[in-house]
Amino acid sequence: MQPLNDKWMRILGVPLLALVGQWAMYGYTNVPYPDDWRIPFFFVLGSVVVWEINRWGIIFSRRRYPEQTQTWQRVLYQFSWFVVFASFIRITQTWFYQQIGLWHSTELFEFKPYFFNTLVSVVGTVQIAAVYEGIYLYQRWRMTYEEAEELKKVNLQSQLDSLKTQINPHFLFNNLNSLSSLITTDAQQAELFLDELSSVYRYLLRQDERSLCPLAEEIRFIKSYFYLLKTRFGDGVFMEIAVDEHAMLCLIPPLTLQLLFENAIRHNIISADRPLTIRVYTEQKMLYVENNRQLRTATAASNQAGLQDSMTKYKLLDQPSVSVYQDEFRFRVGVPLLPPPAEVTVSKSEHNR
Repeated sequence: MQPLNDKWMRILGVPLLALVGQWAMYGYTNVPYPDDWRIPFFFVLGSVVVWEINRWGIIFSRRRYPEQTQTWQRVLYQFSWFVVFASFIRITQTWFYQQIGLWHSTELFEFKPYFFNTLVSVVGTVQIAAVYEGIYLYQRWRMTYEEAEELKKVNLQSQLDSLKTQINPHFLFNNLNSLSSLITTDAQQAELFLDELSSVYRYLLRQDERSLCPLAEEIRFIKSYFYLLKTRFGDGVFMEIAVDEHAMLCLIPPLTLQLLFENAIRHNIISADRPLTIRVYTEQKMLYVENNRQLRTATAASNQAGLQDSMTKYKLLDQPSVSVYQDEFRFRVGVPLLPPPAEVTVSKSEHNR
C-alpha cells in the first residue's frame, strides 16, 4: 500500500478548514463569533487531533480492503470510524469548553453545542476523506491499467517466445536428426518418438491465449518434452518427479517447466560421465525445479537467463515472487502454485462473509 502523501494537508489544510468550519457553525447558529482566542485555538487543536486519528482509520481501511472491488467496504469502514472517534473527541472537547468557562450555560449537557460541534467535525472529515478516496481510486485504477498493459506486453512476448520455440530450427533439426537415426535402427522407438514430438508441438500450439494452466497438463507435457531430450542425450540426462497429487489441480503459467528445463540444458555440461539430473517436486504450495550445477564455461555468467519473464508474470498476477537459489552444487527455481478456480471461489465467498 502506498503511504499517504499529505504533509501539507496535515500542516495547513486541516487547520484552515477547521477555522472555516467553526465560522460556518457560529453563523448557522446565529451566535456572534467569539472574541476569546481560546475557542478557535482549541477548536483547531481538536480538529487536528480528530483528523490525525481519522487518518489512521483511512490507513487501516486501505490495509483491510485495498482493492477497487472493495470500495464500499472500505468507505463504510472509514465512515464508521469517523463517526465514532470524531464524536467522542468533539463531545469530550465541548464538555471541556464548559469546564473552563468558554461559555455560560445552566445545563451540563446542552444539546445544541454538542450536536453542532460534532456535526461540523464529522462532515468536515467526510469531505476531506472523500477527496482522499477519490485520489486513491484514481491511483488504483491507474495502477491496474498499467499492470494490464504490462501484462499484455508480457503475454505478447511470451507468445513470441513460444512461437520461436515452435519453429526453432535447432530444436526441430535436433529432433528430426534423432528421429532419422531411430528410423534406421529402431522403428518401434522411432514411432514412439514421433508420438511424443507431436504431443510437444500440439501442446505448444495450444498456449497462445492461456495465461494459466493446470500443473497436471504441464507435467504431462514435460514428460513428452523430456522424452525427446532423453532420446537425444541418453545417459547424460535424468529426470525425477515428486509432485503431490493434490497439487496437480493448481495453476501455473504455461510452458514454465519447459523454460526451466531449457535453462538447465543450455547452461550445464551434459555427458554420460557427468549426467545432469533435473528434479521436479512440490513443497508448501511451491513447485521447484532443481538441477545439479555443472556450468559450461561460456554460459556461466548467465545461468539465470530466461527467468525474468516468469518473475514478471507472477508479479503482474499479484502472486508471491519466483525464488532462485544457487550454490556450488545446485541450481533451484521455485514458482508459486496458484489455487485452482474452485478454491479461489471458496476463499472469496468465505472472505465476504
